[in-house]
Amino acid sequence: MDDKVLLKVENISKSFDGSRVLDNVSFTVAAGEAVALLGANGAGKTTLLRIVTTLLKPDSGQVFFDGHPISRADLDCIGYLPEERGLYRHAAAGPQVVYLAQLKGMRRREAKVSAEGWFSRLGISAWWNRPVARLSKGMQQKLQFIATVAHNPRLVILDEPFSGFDEENSAMLRREILSLKAAGAAIILSTHNLQAAAELCDKTIRL
Repeated sequence: MDDKVLLKVENISKSFDGSRVLDNVSFTVAAGEAVALLGANGAGKTTLLRIVTTLLKPDSGQVFFDGHPISRADLDCIGYLPEERGLYRHAAAGPQVVYLAQLKGMRRREAKVSAEGWFSRLGISAWWNRPVARLSKGMQQKLQFIATVAHNPRLVILDEPFSGFDEENSAMLRREILSLKAAGAAIILSTHNLQAAAELCDKTIRL
């Protein structure tokens, strides 16, 4: 395997109730590379991402991370932004991100510095101690993105990250994705935003 390849998806197939959702899907993602997953609703994009993150098992095929079969231990090196948001609505925004980063293996002090930096970078520092339920939908999406990347993952997986964002915030997110890519992160972007996919990604996988 190429030394630069971080993730290798090899011949993945998956069926539900006799209906084939994924059929022999293969691709690689290298460090500093962004790959777009494109396909209609129901094409299997989210199913594939759940297999990559070990939430689902494939019927056949295998996923490799950094040269070995992926395991739950590798999840500390992965940031996953699911299409369905999963924040604790009544917990304070900042401390929640710190807690989630600690679950990914960061020390508390390191996690707090990272989280504070991202809050400042995305312009939501004033909301650090506010409950998530009191944030606007756009701010909640910013917070979910921060929770995805605060632990400095080597692989960032984004499932429809632009959903509900206005043009200004979409542009902000595109800049941050490019910044992560430039810093060496491997990125998988599942999106219906063809313009964003063309601007951000080095190759496209159609499902």
